[in-house]
Amino acid sequence: MITGLDHLVALVRDIGAARAAYQTLLGRAPAWQNSGEGADRVLFTLANMTIELMAPNGFSVTADRMRALLGDQEGVLASLCFRVADMSKMHRRLERVALMPDPVAEVESSDAESGAVLHWKRTRAATELTRGLRMFFLELADERPLSKTTDIGPIDALDHVVITTEDSDRAAALYGARLGLDLALDRSHQDWGQLMFFRCGDLVVEVVRRPVAGGDPLHDRLWGLSWRVTDIDATRARLIAAGLEISDVRNGRKPGTRVMTVRTGTCGIQTVLLERSPKPVD
Repeated sequence: MITGLDHLVALVRDIGAARAAYQTLLGRAPAWQNSGEGADRVLFTLANMTIELMAPNGFSVTADRMRALLGDQEGVLASLCFRVADMSKMHRRLERVALMPDPVAEVESSDAESGAVLHWKRTRAATELTRGLRMFFLELADERPLSKTTDIGPIDALDHVVITTEDSDRAAALYGARLGLDLALDRSHQDWGQLMFFRCGDLVVEVVRRPVAGGDPLHDRLWGLSWRVTDIDATRARLIAAGLEISDVRNGRKPGTRVMTVRTGTCGIQTVLLERSPKPVD
């Protein structure tokens, strides 16, 4: 019933600085922005998902909760929102697999720049039953506008979102059996632990259990993002010219991929860029 990842929410301390940082990182302009209910929001919409930057505004309960989640961090990934084709069916599914969804809400948002309006239906699973991750499900009435390219070597799409876990069996049960995502890979290695890839539309939810002691066995964590680019060398040159600290390009774990790490200019969010080699033509 899940058709893809609709968006990720990243809480940030300063919405203006975050907007500028992500316009530089993505090489694209914001597609939607507004304020209300204790938050300022800026959305960048790519080919297969949206990243929503959200900063506290004022001193409401919502704004204070966001500040508490941020702590002393510049930014933090806060929630996943899956796209669904039929909210009524998805809500029944969530009830039947004991994820205790909220009642379905009808939501409206208007863009501060254009005045355009979007409508959607939304529910949320109980966070204590999704291993501590805030997890929403959304049915959009109309598609969001795409973020326009503003520079060379833009980021095209999200390749995968990384979630860390200390209990891979329970995580697999959540994303595979309960949510119905397709488990495409389950591989272990003594150096980097266990990787599980769950297909979610045109991207992957990657669940990682690393061989590190002292983790929380009950709560998973949204850890980082891997963005897809067409020409990683051009993107690297652009970001270095903009003053970002970037690693060298290296071969990825998946054959036919090249990757690099973006160390600054991401609001503190772990960020990797990935280039896939073109598939050979038969």
